[in-house]
Amino acid sequence: MAPFNTPGIVVSGFKERPESILAQGERLYIGTSTGNLHIYDLNASANPNERSMLVETKKGLSRRAIDQLGYIKDINSLVLLSETLVTLYPLPSFSPPTPLTKAKSAFSFATYSSVADRQSSHDGTTAIPTMVTQLIIGCRRKVVVYCWKDGEAQDIKEAVLPHSPRLISFLDYDNVCFAYSPTEYAVFSISKLAAVDVVLPTAPSTSMGALSGLGTYMMLSRGAKSKPNMARLSETEALVVKDNQGFVVGVDGKQTRPDAIDWPGPPDEIAYVSPYVFSILPPGTVPVPDNEGGSSSSLPSAQQTTIPAPVVQVISSISTSPVQTLSFPFPQPSSNVPANPNCSIRLLTASLVAKSPLFLVSTPVDRTIATTEGSCVWKFEMKPWGEQIDELVRKGSYADALALLNTLDTTALLDKEERRTRIRALNAVAQFRTGKYDDAINTFLDLDLNPAKVVALYPERVAGRLSVPQDEWIPLFGGPASSTPRPEDSTSANSSDASKEGSKEKLIERSPSPAGSIRVRSKTVFASLLPSAAKDDDVVSLSGRRRVKQPIDDSTRAVEVLWRYLTDRRPKVAGALATVNITSAQSHQWPTLSETSTEELFSLPNVPLSSLTPQQLIHFAQIVDTALFKSYLLYRPALLGPLCRVANWCEVSEVEEELRAREKFAELIFLYNGKKMHAKALALLQQLSEKEDDIRDKLSPTISYLQKLGSEYLDQVFKSARWVFDQDREMGLQVFMSEDVELPRFQVVEYLEKIDPQISARYIEYLIEEKREEGGMFHDRLAELYLSIAVSAKKRGDNQKRDELYAKLLHFIDTTSHYQPARLYGRLSEDLYEARAILLGRMGRHEHALELYAYKLGNFQKAEEYCKRAYHPHTETSTIFLTLLKLYLRPTTKDLPNLLPPALDLMRRQSHRLDPVETLELLPPLVSAKEVQKFLHQALRMPLYDKHVIREISKARSEQLAATLMILESRHVKVTDSRICPQCHKRLGSSVIAVHAPHGEVTHYQCREAFSRKLNSLRQS
Repeated sequence: MAPFNTPGIVVSGFKERPESILAQGERLYIGTSTGNLHIYDLNASANPNERSMLVETKKGLSRRAIDQLGYIKDINSLVLLSETLVTLYPLPSFSPPTPLTKAKSAFSFATYSSVADRQSSHDGTTAIPTMVTQLIIGCRRKVVVYCWKDGEAQDIKEAVLPHSPRLISFLDYDNVCFAYSPTEYAVFSISKLAAVDVVLPTAPSTSMGALSGLGTYMMLSRGAKSKPNMARLSETEALVVKDNQGFVVGVDGKQTRPDAIDWPGPPDEIAYVSPYVFSILPPGTVPVPDNEGGSSSSLPSAQQTTIPAPVVQVISSISTSPVQTLSFPFPQPSSNVPANPNCSIRLLTASLVAKSPLFLVSTPVDRTIATTEGSCVWKFEMKPWGEQIDELVRKGSYADALALLNTLDTTALLDKEERRTRIRALNAVAQFRTGKYDDAINTFLDLDLNPAKVVALYPERVAGRLSVPQDEWIPLFGGPASSTPRPEDSTSANSSDASKEGSKEKLIERSPSPAGSIRVRSKTVFASLLPSAAKDDDVVSLSGRRRVKQPIDDSTRAVEVLWRYLTDRRPKVAGALATVNITSAQSHQWPTLSETSTEELFSLPNVPLSSLTPQQLIHFAQIVDTALFKSYLLYRPALLGPLCRVANWCEVSEVEEELRAREKFAELIFLYNGKKMHAKALALLQQLSEKEDDIRDKLSPTISYLQKLGSEYLDQVFKSARWVFDQDREMGLQVFMSEDVELPRFQVVEYLEKIDPQISARYIEYLIEEKREEGGMFHDRLAELYLSIAVSAKKRGDNQKRDELYAKLLHFIDTTSHYQPARLYGRLSEDLYEARAILLGRMGRHEHALELYAYKLGNFQKAEEYCKRAYHPHTETSTIFLTLLKLYLRPTTKDLPNLLPPALDLMRRQSHRLDPVETLELLPPLVSAKEVQKFLHQALRMPLYDKHVIREISKARSEQLAATLMILESRHVKVTDSRICPQCHKRLGSSVIAVHAPHGEVTHYQCREAFSRKLNSLRQS
């Protein structure tokens, strides 16, 4: 990636030798070796080939070269170092100049501005923001610190140093990094006025990689001319250069990062534009890149293996690797400036805390050409952040893109978070390619990625139709279609190994991969998932050597990581669905996954589950469960059963063929059941039953399945139960005797009657006896079935069956009352006397019922038993025995045998239930008293006569008591003023008195008890 655009010329034909440059706002200040200062306006150029215009030239500001320029915004002054003296020039007038005389023998300076909070002088609590600007000047073996607060000068600080600072760079408001020499550095604390030496590792003695001996010699020959280089990276870190290496040090003077930046040779100058280190390398130190060396790289000449001109190299501080290399002369297609490669280039940066754009000066080495053509000032502008990141993504450098993105603020890139999410996903895909499955899945989980895209990374046997070829992974996750990973991001493989495995790769790969190393890796990862892997294992040498099988560790690990992803998503998706009142038990009510196109599935948003619609959540659940099911099927078949037994969102069409092929019929039936695909499940059960010999083993699975189906699947139950009845009707009836669900009873009765009326009767018996069915419709139906079956048996001549069903009919109509007797009576034939008698009795026609018992059946015992059941005292049936007796003694039909004996037996047994008078009136004249003696004795002791006697006695007793009461009420006593109490012998007067029976003695009320005891004692004596 090239973070900087191709540099452009802003000033050309500059005749003097530039020694320092400062860009401040729209002004470019160039200090020359003759002490002149040229001021350019960067936005007002009339020359289309240049992007600046000379505004003013200040001549004679110094007698010698202007070594360094700076700017202090707090006092709006230019800082100029020349002749080892720092002078302040106020802008724009440049007068009067203020030489900083306390900082004589100056070698360098640096400025730093910050905002600090100052306490208010009134209340001491209010914080007032204050602009603080510091100017630190490195002099001979000392340092001088100037400070301004809101434009007001502060006290000057000085500190003695062991060496003279040749280069200075602020880290923050208190810490400054000094460069004493190319190998000696220190960190200075302004508050403590103390310096800490930087400890750097010893430079290695090895040669510089690809450089030839001549290149090394050239580098060493420049060592005497090298100068210290350093740059500020952040408020706590600085980059210092030692030889051809750059080290990052902190405020404590120690290394903060283990990795060093390596240059092919010591850089002439460096600057830092976050996050890039901008360096200038001398000619002959940078090897020619492969895309530039061409055929010349094979020649022995050293000039053809290294770039013979100065080189600008940009290194990423994140990855410590070069990201852009520009050799001089820089391409300028529309410029009239002659391209002279024999030039020296310098940064001449006024501050090593440089920001984009950077300005670089090129000057011809030949003095004559330099005099005629002059120097050029080049402007390096950084590409927009978005463009840089996009370029890294196109190269497949996702980790670098993320690192670069993390260094940016949201204000610098408004869509930072969106880009970060997308690049993290792409980086996870790159990690997945290289076998870092756990890291990739962790990222997918963290980003709430669409599970369809995650599953798409797996082969078709796991992902089904969602599977995507590897060269389409990156576009699937939002990357460019032509993106290829960096070589260091994938495992290396030499060309000979790749050619040997070419035939296997064709079997394993679904489409070519962007890089050969990725193809080899994909073969290792997914070999055991694809059918071709097994075929590869069969290739064995004829020499009898031990067969080397394809490793399966990577593929197993990849699928195990997928399980972790799916099992994490599954409960969370279920929880999200539960919030909208959707459960996996309702999966059959929603469109299946196969009805949705892969484009629609891949377009599902990568957002938290709570932000998805119910339809999107259902798609997520279907994708997760289907992938989990297929991966279990391949690697953990034992886990299929528990998954199938619970409600799930698995897509049946994706797995049913594989289950059949593996003979996982139980799991397939559970899956069909969960998806309410009962027709398929029952068809499979019927197909499997053909392999069984025992009738119970053949039918029990189907019966158990049908017993669990509810009324909504009644048609399916009827359809599938038919073949069970064809095999065994007794077992088939168990389908409708389930304790789990209840089917519509009447429809079941109708269905069973079409198959066999006896089975239907058995079912109704089950309803009445076990389910306590009291509906008249079922009782009527059962009685009619009994009757029709009995009639059919009689027609067939099966008397045993007829008698059995007729007995059931008689028992049923005699013991239950939940049917309509009149309806059944109309269906009876004339010869079914007992059934007719029972029904007539149910209808209250007792006399006709008794006639059938007595006259047609001649069964006097059943007639008497009938009367016993019908008899209820004080009701209309209280005379039913007398009715039977009349039928015996006064027959209504002729040609009957003598019925006097059963009549007399009835009189003897039921005399207490017969009216004596009416009974005696019914007896024929020739019946002797001896024959009815028992009846007469019982009649005389009947409770009726006892009641008359008791009534008369009670009446006489009542009259007697009334007469006695009248006599007692007629008696009285007379109390006069002279009457004395017989107990206390005092006059009664008007006191309360008591009268004593039976002689009427009168005493005081209070004397009554004592007088009563006295009377009792007299009576006893």
